[in-house]
Amino acid sequence: MRRPAALVLAGLVAGLLMVEPARVAQALAQIPLLQDGRLAGLQWTFVRIRYYAFTVDNRYRLDYWGEPWAIDAPAAEQNLSRRLRTATAIEVNDPIVLTLDDPELWNHGWIYLVEPGNLRLRDHEVPILREFLLRGGTATFDDFHGPLEWDNFASEMTRVFPDRPLVDLEPPHPIYSCFYSIGAFPQTPGLGSFFAGRTWEKGGFVARLRAILDDRGRPMVLANWNTDMGDGVEWSNAEEYPGYVKYTAEAYRMFINEIIYSLTH
Repeated sequence: MRRPAALVLAGLVAGLLMVEPARVAQALAQIPLLQDGRLAGLQWTFVRIRYYAFTVDNRYRLDYWGEPWAIDAPAAEQNLSRRLRTATAIEVNDPIVLTLDDPELWNHGWIYLVEPGNLRLRDHEVPILREFLLRGGTATFDDFHGPLEWDNFASEMTRVFPDRPLVDLEPPHPIYSCFYSIGAFPQTPGLGSFFAGRTWEKGGFVARLRAILDDRGRPMVLANWNTDMGDGVEWSNAEEYPGYVKYTAEAYRMFINEIIYSLTH
């Protein structure tokens, strides 16, 4: 059901107030985006992918939420889903967890894999992920840092697309302006790094947004490298960490831009 424009604007302003009061003035700039029909009627689900982690000793399995694929869950997806529902006219469903070989995968267009420095795709999952992406899906990888974790991620992506490079996405790419206007890719520190007084970890000093493009130039893979946007949204309701608020605001804005871009391109 299409929401009245007044309710859409009210939700947008309320969402911005929760993120950062100074952003309220930008709400007016979003009216044409919401009224042109590109967001009304769209649906989105936070689909977390449960993957095999080569860094976990599979003889002694951790609890369900204790493995690398589940980092920041379920708070991260719950918080991000609530914020997207508040700030936009998109119909947001409840978050779910899937494996790549689950038939339900094909009913969704956006998937999330956290800490891919631990990722090891099983042989049968490689063609599934390739087909999912070539059909128009988007895979977002988040919360991995430094050269060692990058090398593992890049190696796994080479198995999926041996002939497609990972490229940097920087302004003025429209992913930085499709909803919020973002001047540079943010480095959201994990909470542990924040407590240590720094924004980086594991030698990952500069945050990058990198992508694998399809034949039309659409980013199929989005890699949030040297940043921890999952922590940013997971801890956004923690009043005991007031200094962390500016990082959570940046994480929400970048996450929402990536989602909206994937839904509209």
